[in-house]
This record gives sequence, C-alpha cells and structure tokens, in this order.
Amino acid sequence: MAAAVSRETRQGAAAATFLAPATLIVLVMLMAPLLLLLRFSLNRYDRTELMIETVTGANYLRFISDPFYLGVLRTTLIVASVSTILCLLLGVPLAYRLARMQSRWKTVCMLGLVLPLFIGGTVRMVGWMILFAHGGVIDGITRLFTGHGMELMYTSTAVIAGIVSINLPFVVLTIQSTMETIDTRLEEAAGSLGAPPARMFWRIVWPLALPGTATAGILCFILAMNAYATPYLLGGPRFQMMAPLLYWEFSTNNNWPFASAMALLLMTTTLVMTACANFVIPARYRP
Repeated sequence: MAAAVSRETRQGAAAATFLAPATLIVLVMLMAPLLLLLRFSLNRYDRTELMIETVTGANYLRFISDPFYLGVLRTTLIVASVSTILCLLLGVPLAYRLARMQSRWKTVCMLGLVLPLFIGGTVRMVGWMILFAHGGVIDGITRLFTGHGMELMYTSTAVIAGIVSINLPFVVLTIQSTMETIDTRLEEAAGSLGAPPARMFWRIVWPLALPGTATAGILCFILAMNAYATPYLLGGPRFQMMAPLLYWEFSTNNNWPFASAMALLLMTTTLVMTACANFVIPARYRP
C-alpha cells in the first residue's frame, strides 16, 4: 500500500514538474496584461498629456455613476443573455440529432456545421448586412407580400441574429461531444419500459448532458459579451455595446485610463455572471 502511494506521489510530482513551465508561461501571459490594465485604470486622463500616473478610483466611479455607461452594460447583458438562450434552444436539438446519427449524412452535417468557421466573422456580418439592409432580401420579400418593408439593420434583432450565427456552431459542437458520451442503452432501456421519447430525453439524456450544456452556454455568453464586429456592423453607431464603446475610448478618444477601467469591469461582470450560472445547475449534476 505504501509503495503504491509512493509511486502515485512520484508520478504526480513528475507531472507537475513537466507542466510547471507551460503553466508559468500561461499565467504570466495572462496576468501581465491584466495587471497593466489595472495600473492604467488607476491613472488620470488629461486631454493634453493623455495619461497622468496617479492612484485614483475616479474612472470606476465615473462608469458606475453615469446612466449612459450603465445602460450600455445593461444592453450588453441583455443581448448576451438572449443570444445564449437562443443558441441553447437551437443547439440542444441539433446536437442531440447529430450525436445519434449513424448514417453517412452525419459527416455532411458536421461539415456543414463547421464550414462557416472557416469564414471570417466580419465577412459573415457583411452577408447579414446585405440580408437585413433597406432593399435587401428580407426587405424585398416582405415588401412583395405585404406592401411594407422590413428593415432590420441597426436593430437589436440584427445584432442578436449575427451573434447567434457566430456562436451556434461552438454551442452545437460542445453539446454534441457531451451527448455522444451518453450510453444509448440507457435510452433503449427507458424506451423498453414504456417511456415516450420526450420523457426519455428529459429524464435520461438531459441530466447527463447538463454539465456540457452549461459549458456551452457559458462559452456562448462570454463570446457574446465581448462581441465587437457584430454590434459594430449590424448595430450601427446608435446601438452601443461594451466592446465597440471600449475600442472607441481606446483608439478615438485616447482615454486609456477610463478604457482600462471599462475593460476590467466588463471582464469582472462576465466572470460574475459565469460564476452565477453554476448555481443554476443542481449540485448532483455538476462536473
């Protein structure tokens, strides 16, 4: 017994030694920019000197006391939440169908799912712009049948549709990999006991797939919270979300202290919302 414990200890120490350099590099590469942002966020902005080194929390107070910036954060949270819900509603059935497919069409379906990832997100957003714009496909079809156009450009609907199209493949692939690990004999046993397909899914498949589904939802939420090209191109200048506004503060306004504070607040909000998502999952289903 002691020999086995000693062998496991040596193996653990060897693994830790092997992974230590890479782990240290990752930590440094992650923490150094965050620490630099934290230091910048405590500086003071001046229109002439741009950034004056000091230690002040004025940038954070400005954000949380200004209704405009709070409204932008609220809009970002709403868009990210709605996009995540839609991705899960669409992604769970698709993932389950792909996980249970056994025919040659599975490869074709997987290729169709992955193929959009080979195209840049900006290029795909240009396609959505053509679809949503005045005189575009949707506007032309609705005008043909109803006599009234439907211009969706520069609306929250267009932004949500664009984010869903970007994030949906990641959600489906994440959930599908989880569902493929679920033994199909469990479903066959439930069916043999008289459970209808819907009840079998909710009582057998869904609890087992819940951790992977939560991971997919968290991934989608993080990507939606930090979306830049989609709200910038489909939302226009009047539709404000955190990432485009943050970029404007950095590049155009040159207010690096306030932009750094915004970046840290955005990251903190995302992490807090992600941590709160764990409480939605019952403890017995958590990985």
